[in-house]
Amino acid sequence: MTLRPDLAIIADHVAHGARILDVGCGDGQLMAALRDTKNVDARGLEIAAGNVAAAVSRGLSVIQGDADTDLAAYPDASFDYAILSQTLQTARRPDVVLDHLLRIGRRAFVSFPNFAHWRVRTSLLWGGRMPVTRLLPERWYDTPNIHHVTVDDFRAFVADRGITVQGAWFLSGDRQTSSAAANFRAEHAVFLLES
Repeated sequence: MTLRPDLAIIADHVAHGARILDVGCGDGQLMAALRDTKNVDARGLEIAAGNVAAAVSRGLSVIQGDADTDLAAYPDASFDYAILSQTLQTARRPDVVLDHLLRIGRRAFVSFPNFAHWRVRTSLLWGGRMPVTRLLPERWYDTPNIHHVTVDDFRAFVADRGITVQGAWFLSGDRQTSSAAANFRAEHAVFLLES
């Protein structure tokens, strides 16, 4: 099974035998890969019933829930890693969700599309319209993205809160790119955080 590039980065950096909570786990693709290759004890939280059913049919432990409301019920430090991939920008209160991730997990992986990528900027500058790209395929009126975060926004957010960045990876297309000018060049970002 081939993982989406941001999920592949996360999978490469999760320790063998770890306990993980994948928040917004979709159909459980990352969880299944980690279970099968790294003997990980994986749990998932997913809002879409169809995705929950698909994950459960893979033999995964996934419950239906909303990151904005249901993370408060998880005990402190109950997982080695809490993972939030391509979900931060859809949360009503991403700051609260991140607080819970860092409380629940000893470390947290967060990945998100970078709304400051040069293609997004060009679309706004020359077309005057909200961009539709491979990673942001929805139109302005049907997108689940309600918070348009950039790499620099996220870096400032974690710095203001005193959160330690243990790792950061940036993707242009499906390939990693350097951190130099990542706010402009990266379509997608992955951060490993520790409070």
